[in-house]
Amino acid sequence: MDQATRRPRQGWAGLFNISFGFFGIQIGFALQNANMSRIFQSLGESLDNLAILWIAAPLTGLLVQPIIGHYSDRTWGRFGRRRPYFFAGAVLAAAALIGMPNAGGLLAAALLLWMLDASLNISMEPFRAFVGDMLDKDQHTAGYAIQTAFIGVGAVVGSVTPYVLDHLGVANVASGGGVPDTVRYSFYFGGAALFAAVLWTVLTTREYAPEEVAAFDGRDPAVHDAPPVPPASTGAGLAWIGAGLAIAAVVYVADVEKELYLLGGLVALYGVARIAAGVLYARGHTDTLLTNIVGDFAGMPAIMKKLALVQFFTWSALFIMWIYTTPVVAQYAFGSADPASAAYNAGGNWVGIMFATYNAVAAIAALFVLQPLARRIGKVRTHALCLGIGALGYCSFLVVRDPYALLVSEIAIGIAWASILAMPYAILASALPQAKLGIYMGLFNVFIVVPQLLVATVMGTIVRHFFPTEPVWTMAFAAGVMGLAAVAMLRVREE
Repeated sequence: MDQATRRPRQGWAGLFNISFGFFGIQIGFALQNANMSRIFQSLGESLDNLAILWIAAPLTGLLVQPIIGHYSDRTWGRFGRRRPYFFAGAVLAAAALIGMPNAGGLLAAALLLWMLDASLNISMEPFRAFVGDMLDKDQHTAGYAIQTAFIGVGAVVGSVTPYVLDHLGVANVASGGGVPDTVRYSFYFGGAALFAAVLWTVLTTREYAPEEVAAFDGRDPAVHDAPPVPPASTGAGLAWIGAGLAIAAVVYVADVEKELYLLGGLVALYGVARIAAGVLYARGHTDTLLTNIVGDFAGMPAIMKKLALVQFFTWSALFIMWIYTTPVVAQYAFGSADPASAAYNAGGNWVGIMFATYNAVAAIAALFVLQPLARRIGKVRTHALCLGIGALGYCSFLVVRDPYALLVSEIAIGIAWASILAMPYAILASALPQAKLGIYMGLFNVFIVVPQLLVATVMGTIVRHFFPTEPVWTMAFAAGVMGLAAVAMLRVREE
C-alpha cells in the first residue's frame, strides 16, 4: 500500500474525539459492576444466588455484539457507519440507568439489567471497530490505549460517585431497606453523563465513506468476501448439538445447577445454526446474517483462536471479582455480612473506591506504561506480564484485611485491566480484514461472555457447597484462572 492510500494520521484531538464516548459508556458499566450485587441484596436476594442474577449481562452481550458488528460493517448513510449504533445504544442505556434504582422488585431489576447491558453493548461494540476504521495500523496501540484511558477515567467517576455522595450527606442507608439514595442519584448522574459523552463523539467525528475505506485497504469496494462457512457444516453442527445434549445430561445426572442447562442449550443452538447456515450457503444464500456470523466464527483467523483462550481465562477472573468483591470486602474488612447494616453499606462504598483505584491505575498505565513496554518487549509479552501481575493482586485478598491495604491489591489488578482493554484489540485490529472488523470484534466478545456464563452458573454452586460463609475463597479461583490466562498468552505470536 503506498503512502497516498494510508489513513490520515490522527493527532491528540482526533484520538480524543474518537474514543471520548467510551468515557460515558464506562461510567454506566462501573455503576453496574460496583452496585448491582448491592441492589439485588437490598431487594432481598441471598449471596449464593447473586451469580445467576448477573447472567443477563453476558448472555445479552453474546447475542447483541455479533449482530451489531455484522450490521455496522455494512451500514452507511447520512449519519455514518458506526455512529448510529453509538447514539441508539446511549439513549437506551441512559433510560435503563435512570430506571434501575427505581425497580420495584428482583424481576424488574433483572430485566433492567438486561436492557442496560444490551444497550451498552450496542454502543460499545462499534466503538471497538471504530478505532480500527479511523486509524492506520501504526496508531492502533495508541488508539486502544487512549480508549482504555477513557474507560479507566469513566470507571473511576462511576465507581466513586456513591462514596462522594455519602460524604456530601446523601443518605447511604434506605429506611426500611431498599436502594439507598447514594446509589439512586449515582445512576441518574450516570445516565446523563453517558448520553453526553457519546453525543460528543457522534458530533465531533467524521467517518470515512466505504469508498475511502476500500482505498485505504487496497480493495474493490463493490466486492464482499464470501463468508467462510465450512463445507462440512452438517457434520460439525451435529457434533455441537451432541455436545450440548451431553452437557444437559451431565447436569441432570450430577444434579448440579440447573442454570447449566442454558449453556448446553446455547451449545446445541450453535449446532443448529451451523446446519442452517450450511443449507443456506449451499442454496446460494451466502451473504445473510446467519451465514456471516456462523461462517466467520467457524473460520476465524488462527491468532484470534489463540487470543480466545486467553480471553476465556481472563474474563472468568474478572467476573468473579465483580460479583464477589462487595460481599468479600464487607465481611472481611468491615465486619458485616448483613446487607441491611451500616457496616455492609460502608463496605459497598469502599468497593467503589477500590474499583475506582484499579480503573485509575489502568488509565495511567494505558497512557504511560503500555505503549513504551510494548515497543520494548512486544504486545504479547506485555499482556502476559500484566496478567501475571493481576493474578498476584487477586491472591492478596486471601491475606489482606485492612481496607487501605486492599488498594495496593487494586493497583496490581489495574495494571492487568489496562492491558486487557488494549492489547488484545490492538493485536486483532492489525491482523483482521478491515471489511469484517465489526463482526470479528463482535464474535471476539463470545470469549468474554462464555466464561461469564460459566461463572454465573457454577460459582454459586461452589460457594454454597464448599464455603457458604467464606466468600473470600472466590478470589483464589480468580487468581488461578488469571494465571492460566498469562500462560496461555505466551502461545500467541504477533504478526
